[in-house]
Amino acid sequence: MTGLIFLIAGLALVVLGANWLVDGASSLARRLGVSNLAIGLTVVAFGTSLPELTVNIFAVVQNQPEVAIGNITGSNICNILLILGISALLCPLRVQKSTVWKEIPFSLLAQVMLLAMVLDKFLDGAAGNSLSRTEGFAFLAMFAIFLAYIAGMARNLLSSDQQGEHKVFSLGKSLILVSLGLACLILGGKGVVEGAIGIADWLGLSKSFIAVTLVAVGTSIPELATSTVAAYKKNADIAVGNVVGSNIFNIFLILGVSSIIRPIPLPADLMLSVYVGIIATIILFMTLFVGKRHTIDRWQGAVMLGLYVVYLIIQPR
Repeated sequence: MTGLIFLIAGLALVVLGANWLVDGASSLARRLGVSNLAIGLTVVAFGTSLPELTVNIFAVVQNQPEVAIGNITGSNICNILLILGISALLCPLRVQKSTVWKEIPFSLLAQVMLLAMVLDKFLDGAAGNSLSRTEGFAFLAMFAIFLAYIAGMARNLLSSDQQGEHKVFSLGKSLILVSLGLACLILGGKGVVEGAIGIADWLGLSKSFIAVTLVAVGTSIPELATSTVAAYKKNADIAVGNVVGSNIFNIFLILGVSSIIRPIPLPADLMLSVYVGIIATIILFMTLFVGKRHTIDRWQGAVMLGLYVVYLIIQPR
């Protein structure tokens, strides 16, 4: 019963926080002359990735590698197949050319780097089967490159490329909305995870399965709320940029920081989620060239949701 209360309260907080965050971020984008895409890939993506970061820090400190790895791989799959699927059902998502040819491939690079590190460890044998601190620093170096790219994009893009109607608040109110939104997302995400773990423990499921499903979905609820609200407001830049940016943040920043704090053993039963993460990213890229070019239509969103259900069914328990 306590787990259910935490889950419901957390969901309410993340929905409220997502509304405030989208409104505040959109207002800041207008006032600072930065595109919604750049805001979605940085401020919003980082804010909605904070629950994953919080969970991972607790997981590595408490030596729970299944939660640390499963949370990230599961979240990235959830972000693409579940969140973009739902968002596209609400409103077809027109994806900018830079996202198609730069951000999505960069996200795929992150997934492939993780796979390469994982396969390297498994081929070397179980003795060295972990993400090392050196690899953590490599992830952070790639994250720094991504931030440099975003900084250059933010300077070059004009505010005229923004889409949708958004209220423009004072700078102070915009910052307050963003701050309150982030606070609600963190508290709500923590409540959702604690509630989900309590319910899952009661059902007797494995830690890995809990991590890639309930924990991953729980920490991805901020992305779900933020992207669906943005899609409903016809702001495709934030809806898509939030998901792609979050996936990059999840691997390069969160796994980087996590493995620097403590090397993370790689559970064998999480290999499927690593492969599916790559496949999901490739599917996202290919979707943009099927049907209406550079657009995720409603039927494609439905296919993504169907694939997510298949993933949940085949995931080892």
